[in-house]
Amino acid sequence: MGRLFWKFFLSILLAQVTATIGIGGTFWLKERAMRLQQAQDIDSSPPAQSAIDAAAATLQFGGADALRQFLDQMQRHRVMAVDESGHDILQREVKAALLLQARHLLGQPDKQRVVREVSAADGHRYLLFLPFSEHFRRFFPGGMVPPLADGKPNPAPGPAYDGARPPAMRGLPPVPIYSPFRSVIPIVGATLASLLFAFLLAWYFSRPIRELRQAFEAASGGDLAPRFGPPGKHSDELQALGYDFDRMTGRLRSLMDGQTRLLHDVSHELRSPLARLQAAIGLAHQQPDKMAASMERIERESVRMDKLVGELLTLSRLEAGALHAMGEDISIADLIDEISGDARFEAASRTIAIGVAGEADVTVAGHADLLGRAVENVVRNAIKHSPEGGAVELEVGVQDHGQSVRIAVLDRGPGVAQADLKAIFQPFFRAANTEKTEGHGLGLAIARHVVQVHRGTISAHNRDGGGLCVEILLPLKQD
Repeated sequence: MGRLFWKFFLSILLAQVTATIGIGGTFWLKERAMRLQQAQDIDSSPPAQSAIDAAAATLQFGGADALRQFLDQMQRHRVMAVDESGHDILQREVKAALLLQARHLLGQPDKQRVVREVSAADGHRYLLFLPFSEHFRRFFPGGMVPPLADGKPNPAPGPAYDGARPPAMRGLPPVPIYSPFRSVIPIVGATLASLLFAFLLAWYFSRPIRELRQAFEAASGGDLAPRFGPPGKHSDELQALGYDFDRMTGRLRSLMDGQTRLLHDVSHELRSPLARLQAAIGLAHQQPDKMAASMERIERESVRMDKLVGELLTLSRLEAGALHAMGEDISIADLIDEISGDARFEAASRTIAIGVAGEADVTVAGHADLLGRAVENVVRNAIKHSPEGGAVELEVGVQDHGQSVRIAVLDRGPGVAQADLKAIFQPFFRAANTEKTEGHGLGLAIARHVVQVHRGTISAHNRDGGGLCVEILLPLKQD
């Protein structure tokens, strides 16, 4: 278990225990307040009303002395009789809150038999009521029973009472005996449940993070194998993070493989002109009379290597994001006119016709030199693979309701195998049927990166009847 697990565990546990103690404490305080309130409330049950009626009749017809004797002999119902000065007739203690509540209930019509004010023959007026706890504490012989109002302990049920419940409470469930531990049990149970759930949640969150850490350690050691599957229907953000890590390592693995392959291809491409350079230099040393031909060969191979290095630098800068589309306004019509004119000059030696179909007097935003080089690479690739006396067509038109422009380059060459249509845009890729064609396989790769820099797309498909169509879609500049 790492530190993160314990941080999750203790944080969740602290939050849940705090909530449990807060809720439990609230209920405990509420229950305690209710018990205290019940100890001061006035009983309104039918037996209590009967006791009040009996005490009132005794006071009216027998006077204060008869009431004292009557109340002193009562065991079941200890009715309070309070005079105008707030003193009980039996000199029992009367709580101010209880007396205030009794006087408040005196004026309520539905409490006429609960609290009564009776005048005695001696002129004094007595307030008669029965405290709630005085009646019910006989049902708690083994529990926490408060003392009587006069300070004496609660008497045990006598023969007249005999443990029987009042008629109004017969048939009801037994009154539970209060215990101070009953309020603690829910808190302890909730704390144990919080402990369990905190452990499960901490383990649930820390496990994928621990697996991610192990995956990072493996990746730092060169192991880029996938470790997490794709996220499922009910996956969470941590599982999605693992899948993103797999995609990242997959991309790194692809880049490393591409780098290795690029080094291999560059070495292969440079080996041939270097070998020819060495041969030309050796021939010049051995046959001075052929120095001019050897120098011409050396110059040609040097230009070829310079071109290869230039294309590699351009490609590497595009892949690294060092070249960005500038905010130039590029006229597609002017761009196509310039490229088609250069293409006609290059294709004239092989009698290949260059045609332009469609019009697109529109503007795109970007880098004019880069975009022109990308389209030129596609056109020159089409010329290179076209047969003698063939034709290359450029189609231009606006699409997507004026949102983009389409530039298509079509030839009647050998085409490309269906499985290689996407691979032709990779560096140094040479299709099986074009291995003898001159070139390094970088032109279409550069074109793909340039089009992507301009937020466009490039794709290829074989034409019906033979040949290849390379299609470029570029977003138009919005006013």
